[in-house]
Amino acid sequence: MAATGKVFETDVPARLDRLPFAHFHWLVAIALGVTWILDGLEVTLVGSLSPAIACPAALGLTSHEVGLTGSAYVLGAVIGAVLFGRLTDKFGRRRLFTATVSLYMVATIATGFSWDFWSFTLFRFLTGAGIGGEYGAVNSAVQELIPARRRGYTDLAINGSFWLGAALGAAGSLVVLDPTILPQAWGWRLAFVLGGLLAAIVIVIRRFIPESPRWLLTHGRPEEAEAVVREIERRVEKRRALPAQFEPPAKLRFHRRERTSWSEVGLTLLRRHPRRTALGLILMATQAFCYNAIFFTYALVLTRFYGVAPANIGWFMLPFALGNVLGPLLLGGLFDTLGRKAMICATYSLAGALLCLTGWLFAAGALTAETQTAAWTVIFFFASAAASAAYLTVGELFPLETRAISISLFYAFGTLLGGVAGPAVFGALIETGERSQILAGYLLGGGLMLGAAATALVLGVRAEGRPLEEVAPPLSLAPLEAGVRLGPDAASFGVPSRGRSSDRCPGRWKRWRSARARRRVRRC
Repeated sequence: MAATGKVFETDVPARLDRLPFAHFHWLVAIALGVTWILDGLEVTLVGSLSPAIACPAALGLTSHEVGLTGSAYVLGAVIGAVLFGRLTDKFGRRRLFTATVSLYMVATIATGFSWDFWSFTLFRFLTGAGIGGEYGAVNSAVQELIPARRRGYTDLAINGSFWLGAALGAAGSLVVLDPTILPQAWGWRLAFVLGGLLAAIVIVIRRFIPESPRWLLTHGRPEEAEAVVREIERRVEKRRALPAQFEPPAKLRFHRRERTSWSEVGLTLLRRHPRRTALGLILMATQAFCYNAIFFTYALVLTRFYGVAPANIGWFMLPFALGNVLGPLLLGGLFDTLGRKAMICATYSLAGALLCLTGWLFAAGALTAETQTAAWTVIFFFASAAASAAYLTVGELFPLETRAISISLFYAFGTLLGGVAGPAVFGALIETGERSQILAGYLLGGGLMLGAAATALVLGVRAEGRPLEEVAPPLSLAPLEAGVRLGPDAASFGVPSRGRSSDRCPGRWKRWRSARARRRVRRC
């Protein structure tokens, strides 16, 4: 690393990407990925515990009040995502992923000691704020620490772990709601307290995760970034041999800067990368609508149309959750080999087509509770990988300085749409009791998924195996020094060439030919 004045040169990103996947990366995946397990546990557990919470021996909530507490959780997640996402880009990944899980821990334990509707609602809001804040901090940290060649699979597997938490919540509800094991008035309180104590373990594990060196670089702290990478290399080298040094080293030059204004965030999303913004919004909104519409009305369909007892819903949730977990695990590697664009199109289109087919079979009365659950399991095997890919996409396609807030804004938009519109539409259709009306809902969800697949085909970006700085050049990236050979892809961005990049993304050749790109090359 060389630093002179306001510009410094570094090979830190290249060194991070060359590392073999080792014990350190497993620690990152587990310590940070547990967020989604906690989120799945929260959502499923509260849905299963709501009858116990509403009983007179507990808080005595009405159905309307139970619904309001769910809305408070969603609202908290949206506000927390935007607030903490902004703070993550400003103060660092490490500080914020510690602060958000701490907020989750305190609020969840406090929920177990709620004394009335208002206290329960407040604590649910704060719990949602903690979980929402995790999305930007954790996703950005994971993507910036995992080597490029394994970034897709790791990110998909972590996001898919939400459903591992859902399975744990479904299984846990069968225990805490069993009156032969625990009194009904106390079982739900114990469930929340135990959930908060799990978060305390996560805080301890996260102490061993360093700050993102890439974040340090974009905030003008190259010396600290160098020290962090040297420590990561030392930890990796204990178990795995490091590859030979690059010849010549792949170095980048950065301007020293410390802050990114809201206006720069807006210009980045709307002016610099409008096509990517449109792609991210469509992918996130579509998967959120489809997921929340089906998931939050899952029990209603089983009880109303198939006569499943509410106490047995957990048994039907387990295979559904299993399909959602297996999808990213089994398909995630293909996102790094076949590529993002091909796999996003495939998973979204398969999920959409199967959803339409299932809706037709449901309307025809050809399904039972078991076969309906089996159909949902297959659909969301693909839909889970698609949804996880949406989070991967919005994290990869924007500059490092705006990564956390971009993830948070897209998450907030998707959560608002999916958490409000999806369940509301499907709930109203189920209330009619007409299978033909519910078919219309399935066709709507399936059609949106197919539309998202077509959008990805047109606007998708081939980010597999490529450094984050090449996929989305940082705002603080400086032109390379004179004499450095630039390829057609690198010329417009100021990064070293890695072969015929124009073959991977033809649109970049057009940017190379633009007058602005030519001026930038002349300055180099």
